Amino acid sequence: MAEVLVVVENGVKKVTLEMLTIARGLGSVSAVVFGEADTAKLGEYGAEKVYVASGDDVDGYLVAPKAAVLAGLVREKQPAAVLLASTQEGKEIAGRLAVKLDNGLLTDAVEVAADGTATQAVFAGSGIVKSKVTKGLPIVTIRPNSVTPSASPVDAAVSSIEVDVADTDKLTKVVERVVEQRGSRPELTEAGIVVSGGRGVGNADNFKLVEELADLLGGAVGASRAAVDSGYYPHQFQVGQTGKTVSPQLYVALGISGAIQHRAGMQTSKTIVAVNKDPEAPIFELADYGVVGDLFKIIPQAADEIRKRK
Repeated sequence: MAEVLVVVENGVKKVTLEMLTIARGLGSVSAVVFGEADTAKLGEYGAEKVYVASGDDVDGYLVAPKAAVLAGLVREKQPAAVLLASTQEGKEIAGRLAVKLDNGLLTDAVEVAADGTATQAVFAGSGIVKSKVTKGLPIVTIRPNSVTPSASPVDAAVSSIEVDVADTDKLTKVVERVVEQRGSRPELTEAGIVVSGGRGVGNADNFKLVEELADLLGGAVGASRAAVDSGYYPHQFQVGQTGKTVSPQLYVALGISGAIQHRAGMQTSKTIVAVNKDPEAPIFELADYGVVGDLFKIIPQAADEIRKRK
């Protein structure tokens, strides 16, 4: 059975486990790690082999060396497919890899069939397209929060791969790295509970209400594009077609109308609760539970009830 290469970037994340789950239906799973990663976790989700590429030639430059190393590995192993995350870095590596191999490329897939056919959600999730690479092997980027990861434990065999990168792939050097300061809240795309605010929150100060509910529930804070564009909350917390895709167990939408752009980023959430004063808001078509009313009266009451039960 041919290998399926799953590219691990910046450690093992939820999308990594999703890709490993998808890859098991395509062939024998091998993870490609740049730098460091939890190899035991990779084995827990089915990675039979783990190829590790490290050193300054990989760490000291932007994504071009990673694409070069990956291209060399593909030529050597002749895998059945290559899966990468549909993140900023993952898509750039995939694009460079496709050029180096003169290969087709599919992005933002939510599913990959055994024959390499990828399922993609298009037009903000209102349509489904099935596509297949017509030249070369399937190189596919997987949209985060597309599937539920499932474990399939194996003993992962770890081996180092030689990093031999041409000077033409080392034209952009990393001169400084700054660690982003993170609070106690979980990462938005990894969280099991997300509380998001929209334009109906009113202003940036009122987002403290959204944050308070998220903290009481142990969840992450999100925002609609309208809220972000209005300056209520930072862009990195935007949920939607042009923001991040989430699929938590519980999604709470406060003052969000439910435009298709926003729904594309959260419609696969397991349980959706919406609070909006407009009974005709489109978000209620998607919500499992809807409350029509003033969120500034409803949320403080809900917060008090949560505190009583903690």
